[in-house]
Amino acid sequence: MGEYDVVVIGGGPVGLFGTFYSGLRDMKVLLVDSQDELGGQLVTLYPEKMVYDVGGFAGIQAYDLAQRLIEQAKMFGPDIRIREWADVLERTQDGMWVVKTDKGGEFKTKTVLISAGIGKITPSRLGAKGEVEYENKGLYYTVRRKNDFQGKRILIVGGGDSAVDWALTLAPIAKEVTLIHRRDQFRAHERSVKEMFEVAKVYTWHELKEVKGDGNKVTQAVIFDNRTKEEKTLNVDSVIISIGHKGDLGNMLKWGLNMKGRDILVNAKMETNLPGVYAVGDIASVDGSPKLALIAVGFGQAAIATSVAKKFVDPNASVFAGHSSEMDKFKK
Repeated sequence: MGEYDVVVIGGGPVGLFGTFYSGLRDMKVLLVDSQDELGGQLVTLYPEKMVYDVGGFAGIQAYDLAQRLIEQAKMFGPDIRIREWADVLERTQDGMWVVKTDKGGEFKTKTVLISAGIGKITPSRLGAKGEVEYENKGLYYTVRRKNDFQGKRILIVGGGDSAVDWALTLAPIAKEVTLIHRRDQFRAHERSVKEMFEVAKVYTWHELKEVKGDGNKVTQAVIFDNRTKEEKTLNVDSVIISIGHKGDLGNMLKWGLNMKGRDILVNAKMETNLPGVYAVGDIASVDGSPKLALIAVGFGQAAIATSVAKKFVDPNASVFAGHSSEMDKFKK
């Protein structure tokens, strides 16, 4: 069983920064993340979009921001395990914690930093015929690299911000963009919706019935009017289903944490009701403070939590260790 000063649960932007800051405070760190790659929502939901509200960048592509955070997180050599779900959290007789994963891993730690965001991210699926068969063969739930859609005939399913944004983003490079929505009202900015009607073919009151192909790639999509049941067959190269994603917290709800809905309740020190366990970022709700689901806010919370954790691990340590610009470890 590996033993650590802190186990960080969740490898999104806040978890990555918490991993870095824990290393900065000379703590032995393990980062556990359930996704296929680090970066959280930055890489899973909107890697091609620009992020404007992170300090130091007038604007940076989400995927690029994730890569910089990953590079920073690895500065002090943390152990990292991806595709592994933190399943069980148990207290030991000596006051430490054991994190058990779905892959059979057991890790003993003095503190735990929960930065799980919305949990394990999975796309919402329609259940249309052929949807499972053609996933990643022309049918997608997010856009990882927009250039993959260069010159393609694209069908987008959805009526929210993401669906509308992808229609606007892909229209300049695609051969044709069609968007269908099951209603005639969109959950997106009015200006964006207006622009979408100018660059894409839009069918309201329409839903996806079937995705067809040659076994290797998508070639057609069958859509239907949900009022008249009239069907249309569209020749398409790609189908993007953009109806949202679900966050799964798994067994975290059984860990004994004080929660309100999906939020873990913490105080101003980012402490949960469990000693040595902290929560930061989108999953945390700070007592008496408004909740702002911003990366920049999560960074500050991670710095607070890891500094308080350092004091928990070593009572002789100071909560504030000084400015990084003055630390020997950064001097060449």
